[in-house]
Amino acid sequence: MSRHQKRLSAPDSWPVERKVETFTAKAGAGPHGEAGVPLSVLLRDVLGYVDSTKEARYALDQDSVLVNGDPVSDERRPIGMFDIIAFTEREEFYRVFPGEGGRLALTPIDAGDADSKLGKVIGKQQVPGGETQLSLHDGATLVVDDAAEYGGGDSVVVSTDEPAVVAHFPYEEGALVTAVRGAHAGEIGHLDEIQVTPGSAPNSVLVSREDGADFETIAEYVVVIDENFTVEEAADEATVGADVPAADAEDASAASTAAGDAPTTDDSGDAGEEGDDE
Repeated sequence: MSRHQKRLSAPDSWPVERKVETFTAKAGAGPHGEAGVPLSVLLRDVLGYVDSTKEARYALDQDSVLVNGDPVSDERRPIGMFDIIAFTEREEFYRVFPGEGGRLALTPIDAGDADSKLGKVIGKQQVPGGETQLSLHDGATLVVDDAAEYGGGDSVVVSTDEPAVVAHFPYEEGALVTAVRGAHAGEIGHLDEIQVTPGSAPNSVLVSREDGADFETIAEYVVVIDENFTVEEAADEATVGADVPAADAEDASAASTAAGDAPTTDDSGDAGEEGDDE
């Protein structure tokens, strides 16, 4: 298996420009599968907090960057949908949210919202001892007491301090949902109808929006969310993609300091980094 990632073949959800360079960083093993974006891409290409993989490693060594409440030291750690990223020294907190075209976006949130994260239930099974274990969209598992209360497609809000459910949102008609894949990725509305398709074709759903731009999509593409994910919040999110302007010199200097006083390097110092831009 290749240890490099070409930009042109990167997943559509990755917020990278496709034609400026040949390669970009490759995600390591971890949650979210192939859709997971390396943390170094967010730090360098999106937020502009570092200029190279070497600087990203230095910043992460300061334990000031948290993902879902835990310090991260691996710059290749995959970041995906609904992850919570915290920069403790800057007192900045972000939720990863699907943006226009399915590209992942960063939504600024308050510190109080950073102590829990949303997860979609994609499976439920019984484990030894008679307890029920939920499988979430990012590969995480969670043991719950009341098995009958949860079903496939439901969403749960899980504390980042301990594996405990703090809120539960059933997958049912009338629920507030957002599309995370497909042509309507990033759009938010209420679930009007769940259409069960006979045979092997996927089920579909009808979603109504406040602006009247209702849409139909595959049921697997929607996630139940709570009222904190408003249409206004989604519209204000900082899209992580090619249209994000590079930080100017003053912003870059302040960002570098806040990310851990990472020392600057010239372009040649990053040329040999595996999986980095070449």
